[in-house]
Amino acid sequence: MPRRVALIHTVRSVLDTFEPSLRAAAGGELLVHNILDDFLASDPAATGAFSEVNERRLANDLANAALTGADVVAVTCSTMSPAIARLRPSFQVPVVAIDDAMCRLAVGCGRRVTILATARSTVGPTRAKLISEAAAAGKDIELEVLVCDEAYAAIKDGDKAGHDAIVEAAARSIRNADVVVLAQASMAHLEGSVQGICGCPTLSSPSLCVAEIVGLLEKAERTES
Repeated sequence: MPRRVALIHTVRSVLDTFEPSLRAAAGGELLVHNILDDFLASDPAATGAFSEVNERRLANDLANAALTGADVVAVTCSTMSPAIARLRPSFQVPVVAIDDAMCRLAVGCGRRVTILATARSTVGPTRAKLISEAAAAGKDIELEVLVCDEAYAAIKDGDKAGHDAIVEAAARSIRNADVVVLAQASMAHLEGSVQGICGCPTLSSPSLCVAEIVGLLEKAERTES
């Protein structure tokens, strides 16, 4: 029987790229169900906070994803990571946040961590996630934040080239970082170019999240065999 994964997205560009990456990594037969809820990105970006209403909406999306019979549910927007941590215990199915694996890896790369973001609503959740992972690993980190507001507006308008140029220009201002964390999944294709510009490890969440999902699917198969 094929495995099932349900994905919750807030940005269409991530919806378009995440499933093919997951299928390539998982191999074999895999059923993938996608939910696009762009309100969960646009509303926090407009208000500057992930509200109680947003969290209730996310809970509904997670419940709908679980109703597909998925073996794993993944949310591909890091703005929602703190809410996922609160909601995760309510579900029997494993719920993966897009930046779980990335933040765990980042705190092992060095003390000076720079968050490069395009949506301000993501900064607080990403900062909190990194601090939590550092505490769990018994490490101290120094965080710097660089936000490219114009890049977020460009990607929402479908201007990928403009988005990329703005992010790369911002990367040229980063100094003395041990690791750069790309806060939006929509920045993942810039991982190599930002790393070349900054001269330090640069992490994006999608590929690491995909690996985590595949690991959970393999674990489920071993448990059942």
